[in-house]
Amino acid sequence: MRLADQCVKCGYCLPYCPTFRLYRDEAESPRGRIALIQGLLTGELDDSERLGVHLDNCLECLACEPACPSLVQFGALMDGVRAERVARLPRWRRFLLRLRLDLLSNPRALPPLAFLAGLYRRIGLSWLLTRLGLLRGGRLAVIDGLARQMRWPRQLRLRDDGTVSQFEPEVDAEADRVKAALFLGCVSRGLQPSTAQAALDVLRRLGIAVRVPDEQTCCGAMHRHNGHTDAADALLARNRAVFGQPEFADCTVVGYASACVAELQQGLNAVELCRFLVDAHWPEALSLRALPDVVAVHEPCSHRNLLRDTAAVYALLARIPALEVVSLDGNGTCCGAAGTYLLEHADTAQTLADDKIRHLAALAPRYLVTTNTGCAAHLAARIRAAGLAIEVLHPVELIQLQLK
Repeated sequence: MRLADQCVKCGYCLPYCPTFRLYRDEAESPRGRIALIQGLLTGELDDSERLGVHLDNCLECLACEPACPSLVQFGALMDGVRAERVARLPRWRRFLLRLRLDLLSNPRALPPLAFLAGLYRRIGLSWLLTRLGLLRGGRLAVIDGLARQMRWPRQLRLRDDGTVSQFEPEVDAEADRVKAALFLGCVSRGLQPSTAQAALDVLRRLGIAVRVPDEQTCCGAMHRHNGHTDAADALLARNRAVFGQPEFADCTVVGYASACVAELQQGLNAVELCRFLVDAHWPEALSLRALPDVVAVHEPCSHRNLLRDTAAVYALLARIPALEVVSLDGNGTCCGAAGTYLLEHADTAQTLADDKIRHLAALAPRYLVTTNTGCAAHLAARIRAAGLAIEVLHPVELIQLQLK
């Protein structure tokens, strides 16, 4: 209630809210949702299906927060009310919801999921469903896109001491080197399996000693944004314990998925990879090959509205000679991925992505870069469905490709 009562109902947030712009419904705006939350908490409104639809439709993109003159912490407010509503559910429903999130966020579940996705591709189910006209929209189209993106998690090329075996630079004593502990996340290992290796390779070429703790786990963002705060706090505490071990005491925790970094920063001094690389010392002998192409930068909501440091992406890409770096039109609006949102609200997610695809079709870049795993998978699926020849990468992958 304290958070909700900060809102003065001025309406400055309305033009920035994707669902309000889409539906033109007051209940689909931040201001409207806050009014619903106040009604729910005071008992003036029942926790009905209709109220739940409006609250669940929120992407938690947080585009409203930078626009709010009253500095309403809308993200904390939505996480709180979702936790309140989950707590009111019957125990069996809470168990099933938690089980699904635990499955999605468990790195050990990735190999079976990757196997099923590979089987789906090999037997031609995607082709058959397309021919039957079943992949034109809806949840099935989203699942098809994720299945075509999912790959077997790669084994990182590491030495026994946890550092990378490739590209050993000429450096002084180990004690004098900058050290980083790399956070891998969970689903990103299957949806972006090449990003972690790219991060390792680039960091090592800069002379940075990299360690990758085996005991690390999901950051907890999926649980938190779906109302399971206790599970999110437990995952955060586990990562804090892992990265707080003595062997990582002199390491900076670095993550390449912007949403994970934003969650980790609630309990760890984590740094987003692009920012870390921009601030790092680059040896004079290290240079990048020229790339006379166009790259479009997608700014995920997690990077733009939570970390609020998308400038680091542009600064990093500026190191590639001859590369034309362009901000994707409509970066201020969510693409629709939003964690598990694209699975639960597939039609809205695809509608929001359509604007991005139209802009990409007009721009026709060779590459699209983004720092959010879910956004990368979602946009790659929509790009493929639109028949566009655009490769979706993490910015560090483009840097890796141009290393001499």
